[in-house]
Amino acid sequence: MISTSQKLLAEFFGTFWLVLGGCGSAVLAAAFPDLGIGFAGVALAFGLTVLTMAYAVGPVSGGHFNPAVSVGLWAAGRFPGSALPGYIISQVLGAIAGAAVLYFIASGKEGFSLDGGFAANGYGEHSPGKYGLSAAFLTEFVLTGFFLVIIIGATDKLAAPGFAGIAIGLALTLIHLISIPVTNTSVNPARSTSQALFAGSWALGQLWLFWVAPILGAAIAGVISKLLYPRAS
Repeated sequence: MISTSQKLLAEFFGTFWLVLGGCGSAVLAAAFPDLGIGFAGVALAFGLTVLTMAYAVGPVSGGHFNPAVSVGLWAAGRFPGSALPGYIISQVLGAIAGAAVLYFIASGKEGFSLDGGFAANGYGEHSPGKYGLSAAFLTEFVLTGFFLVIIIGATDKLAAPGFAGIAIGLALTLIHLISIPVTNTSVNPARSTSQALFAGSWALGQLWLFWVAPILGAAIAGVISKLLYPRAS
């Protein structure tokens, strides 16, 4: 029997790895002189963090690593509402811990500054491509919704067993390939919160969008999934 504390610890470590691996690739490696991995490399890094932890600790907690995923699975009837607070708190704490380790590493380089944004999410002036609020909201809403449809479908009884982690990891990679220029890609309120705490006032001021849009998109996708996968309910 897996205990609640084991599930919460798994969510903590999974979200920690997502932030350290995904945001770490953006902060440390995306524009590294001559060998920078660029947007495509960062997108792949985020996908790999979810893929690896889905197999490492997914069997323990379900491998959410994201408050929006937990809410979406609850809306789909896959996850008990009573477990939501514990999961979300563990995910946010794990993300913050990952960001703290990343900050310690990044600040070890001479000339390091948070002026580059520390991989925080943003819109308007703080969007990599200068996309406005409406575009940012729609991007986060739609992409998180499709992320949940993929998660729910890949883990449904109709799906081939054992391959869910691959589909989910590749989905997150694709999502980043689409939306890094728009918002720096969130689809994960915990990931947005952790970076905003370090990036400063502008990121904290825009953080609301990266909670509201992903969670709303995930919740609607969860409800819709009941029509797609009736046996999941």
